Amino acid sequence: MGTRRQAREMALQVLYQMDLNCMAPDRAFELVCACLEPPQEPRAFAKLLVDGVKAHQPDIDRHLAAASEHWRVDRMSPVDRNILRIALYEMLYQDDIPPRVSINEAIELAKRFGSQDSSAFVNGILDKIYHESTAFGDCATDG
Repeated sequence: MGTRRQAREMALQVLYQMDLNCMAPDRAFELVCACLEPPQEPRAFAKLLVDGVKAHQPDIDRHLAAASEHWRVDRMSPVDRNILRIALYEMLYQDDIPPRVSINEAIELAKRFGSQDSSAFVNGILDKIYHESTAFGDCATDG
């Protein structure tokens, strides 16, 4: 498994802890590291994702709310919600990651950690945002 995929899994677990246990980011990060003992290499990218999601969460959740017609963000599965937040953080704020890579990685996380319907749900929301957003420039019209 690649370093960035490991980091995304780790970030998902940290965000999940924060979401369900109202835990501070640093405490949740420490807890996940202590319990899972992940390799050192993915930790920096995982921390970047967690800090980025928290710093931009109002904007990220606004995008999620606009794209999910029949789901309020707070009513989404915590796993799905945090997978979507990670992917949207990457898509909106990480210029070095192509949006399609973020979408594909989110789908893989949803297959591994979500419910049977999670990957389709995550794909639908992210694809809608990708195709409707001007934030991605000309690339939003390809495919």
